[in-house]
Amino acid sequence: MDTLLRPWTPDDAPTILAAAAEPGMSRQFTLPIDSLAAAEDWIALLTARREDDVAYSFAVLDSGVPVGNVAVSSVERRHLTGWISYWTLESARGRGIATQACRAVSEFAFAELELFRLELAHRLDNPASCRVATGAGFAVEGVERARLLYDGVRYDTETHARLATD
Repeated sequence: MDTLLRPWTPDDAPTILAAAAEPGMSRQFTLPIDSLAAAEDWIALLTARREDDVAYSFAVLDSGVPVGNVAVSSVERRHLTGWISYWTLESARGRGIATQACRAVSEFAFAELELFRLELAHRLDNPASCRVATGAGFAVEGVERARLLYDGVRYDTETHARLATD
């Protein structure tokens, strides 16, 4: 498996548009992605957040083709913390790509951003995301009841964390 990370570029807009159209994926984006222009705007937002040192998002590549996203966001310099998130296209799931990307972005956050604590959470009804988190070295810390609200339904989440000393 040839997977690596690189910043998103405007040329990746078709991949973003296709990802947003997959079932359940629209909630992965901070803006509605319903056109190439909207996908380009999302990529521009990621670039601005990187320049502001608050979030670092990467295209996850498999054999040079973008198949997902992994990010460290909510970068907080006072306490040296960040929030990890990830998604992959349906065609890339189940092959360990997300786990490898999560590990890689964690190492980036510890080495390059000099963060100490990384956190993430997933819905309890998403065991695949849990496997990614634990496979990338994130320890389970607990359940947050009714944390997320999607389409009028509240979901519990399981929180994980990884320290630079782990």
